[in-house]
Parts: sequence; structure tokens; C-alpha cells
Amino acid sequence: MATILERNKNAKAQKPHKKTREEYAEDALYREVWEDVNNEKTMAFIKKYSRYLAGAAIAILIVAVAIQIGVRTHRAHKIATAQNYEAALLSVDAPALAAIGENTSGATADLALFQSYLLDGDAEKLEKLANSGNTRDFRDLARLHIAAMRGDDMTAAEMEEYLSDLNTKKSPFYFTGRLMLAQKYLAAGDRANANKWLDKIITDADAPTSIKGTAEALR
Repeated sequence: MATILERNKNAKAQKPHKKTREEYAEDALYREVWEDVNNEKTMAFIKKYSRYLAGAAIAILIVAVAIQIGVRTHRAHKIATAQNYEAALLSVDAPALAAIGENTSGATADLALFQSYLLDGDAEKLEKLANSGNTRDFRDLARLHIAAMRGDDMTAAEMEEYLSDLNTKKSPFYFTGRLMLAQKYLAAGDRANANKWLDKIITDADAPTSIKGTAEALR
């Protein structure tokens, strides 16, 4: 009896089978029949779901058109906003700048509202920026201005609490806020707390030279 190894060797030794014409003809016929069956199935599927397929195609077309319109509208809105902002700035029109601040978004809205405040001195605009500005830069800037305007009505501790959002290096006014607090504590006669804030500025390698120089002079 031949072993499994011997049978495997015999199998490998056999020459590959060559198809006859009849077998090639059968394969061709099989492929043709299979294609016909697939075509019939495809047509049956399309016929059955034609309404849904048409609806899907229309929906895709509508979405594509809507996206194009949205992009163009957004671009046109941006251009119009820039033109309105430039016109309001050139004409020194505080109400127009305030309107841009109300009807746009992002840093453009904050900048327009802040410039409107600079023109008419309306502190309510600063309050709005401080509480709900779109960008951290303008929220913190507004808080600095409010603290400077109303500092006399605040205790040093109240000002420290009010400017607490600036007490992070994520704020562009981090060092300015600290210097303002130190000055407030000095004005209140609290040298210990004033020096605490001054030392934080003086020992920080990231502190701007001008602010560090002022802190050293106050220390």
C-alpha cells in the first residue's frame, strides 16, 4: 500500500490537465448563462426599486446643489461683511460697527463691537464682550477695560476674582492682568499681596521686558 508521502509525490508528478474544446465551450456557455442571469436580476432589481433609486438620485442632486449654493452664499456674506466693516470704519460709524458686531460671528464681530465702544464709550458693549465675546482675546481685553474703569468701586480681592479668567498663559493679557492686580493691592496698601503678584511677574522668564521692568520698579 502506498504511503501518503508516495501518493503526494505521484500527484505532483502528474501533468496538469489540459481542457478539451468541449470543456472550453462548456465554460463559455456557463459564463454567458451566468451573465444573462445576473443581467436579469439587475434589471429586476432596478425595475422593482426604480422609484426609490430615482428618489435617491434626486436627493443627492439636491444636496450637491444646496452645498454649492451654501458655499457661494457664505462667500458672498463674508465679502459683504468685509465691505460693510470697512465702510463703517472709514466713516467712524459706531452704530454701524455695533450692527456688524451683532450680525456677524467670530473675531470680526468682537473687533467691530470693541471699536464701536471706543467710538461712543458705551460700557454695555464692553460688558457684552466680556461675558459672551466670540474670542478669548476680546473677552479678556474687555475685562481689563472694565476693571480699569470700575477699579475704584472694587476691592483688591474683588478685582482679583473678576480677572481670574486672565490668570492663565492661554490669555494674551496674562501678565497685564497680574500687573494690574499688583497695582490695585499697592493702592489698597496691601504690600504683601502686591509683592506676591510682582514676584510672579519678575521671576517668569516669559514676561515681556516692559511689564517685568515696571514690576521691578514697583517692587
